Amino acid sequence: MRTYSSKFLATIVAAILTILVLAMLLLVKYYGQYLLVLLIPVVLFFVAAYFSISFIIRKYIIDRIKPIYNTIRDLPLSGNKMDKIEMDPNSLLLGVKFEVEEWAKTQLKEIERLKELEKYRKDFVGNVSHELKTPIFNIQGYVLTLLEGGLEDPKINMLYLKRTEKSIDRMISIVEDLESITKLESGELKLNLTRFDIVKTAEEVIEMEQWQANENKISLQIINKPERPIIVQADKKRILEVLTNLVVNGIKYGRKKGNVNISFHDLEDNIIVEVADDGIGIEKKDLPRIFERFFRVDKSRSREQGGTGLGLSIVKHIIEAHNQSINVRSLVDKGTTFNFTLEKAK
Repeated sequence: MRTYSSKFLATIVAAILTILVLAMLLLVKYYGQYLLVLLIPVVLFFVAAYFSISFIIRKYIIDRIKPIYNTIRDLPLSGNKMDKIEMDPNSLLLGVKFEVEEWAKTQLKEIERLKELEKYRKDFVGNVSHELKTPIFNIQGYVLTLLEGGLEDPKINMLYLKRTEKSIDRMISIVEDLESITKLESGELKLNLTRFDIVKTAEEVIEMEQWQANENKISLQIINKPERPIIVQADKKRILEVLTNLVVNGIKYGRKKGNVNISFHDLEDNIIVEVADDGIGIEKKDLPRIFERFFRVDKSRSREQGGTGLGLSIVKHIIEAHNQSINVRSLVDKGTTFNFTLEKAK
């Protein structure tokens, strides 16, 4: 489609209007006494002026705004919404104004989202570096000590080798947990949905983690054990991982001679699984961040107790992969309760 410059169009319209004005002046000069006769050229003048102005608006304004409008709306350059309003310049301009404002808002939101992602990326890289730095430096120190003569000292060599092994295990745990989260987020890790008894699964977790509870003198139990099995449709291995993470978390942050209780609550088509402790609790300002990677409420105590700082993030991803939800409520020095839903098997 041929395009016209504003100067060219202005020249054309000015020439047309000048010719019309000259024609009107000549008509008035020679036929001024016939006023009724002059009505016809006046009407013709109006019509010509209207179409001339309409032409410049269409060719210079509308045709130039149209590609911008379609770019913003991501529409083809012909047809659709623009064709419906192109005959009305006022509607077009109002529509473009609205679309530009909406586009600007969207871009601002996108910029904010990108800033948040950038901040998250920096925090994540910093956290990973920090978590890996400790075991790496430990391994470096133990190996240097062994190389400098400690390998020949029976009091040191086995002790430092065991400590090195422990630090390596910690690094492996961090890498494996990061890999699990990445697969869950990308959908690469497929769930193996089966029917199983969630109560029996909870009992398995209690049996596996009883030794930790005993060490901390914590009572670990199901407090409202149902009389009948509760059959759910889920990935048993992953739900076992969820329960284990929550129970171990309760034991780590529980008080001595305290309690970690698992309970079940019926919700028609779903079942609510609850894991509660009466430990140190979580401050209200920290609750929104509890499922973030590497976030620790009590950093010093967390590292003393071990763990990668990724457990709760993995828990959240697993539950959301089941199209279910997980929530937390907590009071400082009163304890913390995690609850999540699972679909009952039909």
